[in-house]
Amino acid sequence: MHENKLREISPDTLLDEVSKLAYGGYRLVQICCTKAGEEYELTYSFGLDYDLLNLRLRVAEGTEVSSVSHIFPSAFFYENEIHDLFGVPVARMTVDYRGNLYRTGQKTPFH
Repeated sequence: MHENKLREISPDTLLDEVSKLAYGGYRLVQICCTKAGEEYELTYSFGLDYDLLNLRLRVAEGTEVSSVSHIFPSAFFYENEIHDLFGVPVARMTVDYRGNLYRTGQKTPFH
């Protein structure tokens, strides 16, 4: 049977959790951000075979999140999107578009 699991984590444990998944053979599927009241909710989805594991964390406005792009190189695109559209600061991205990934009518439109 295929599983879809959700695990709540804290921003402080993000890098450790993602490193364990990479070592375990998981692949990055997506990173999603949404505004949840006064906080931002980030969901990192990882796949192994046909199983899906989601790591979810909540951060207050202005709280910096560590980049996982040094572990999963494709994460830089999601991280730039989260920074540019929501204004969530992401530390140490391997490729940083510095707010210029998208051309939008206003800076951080989903802030």
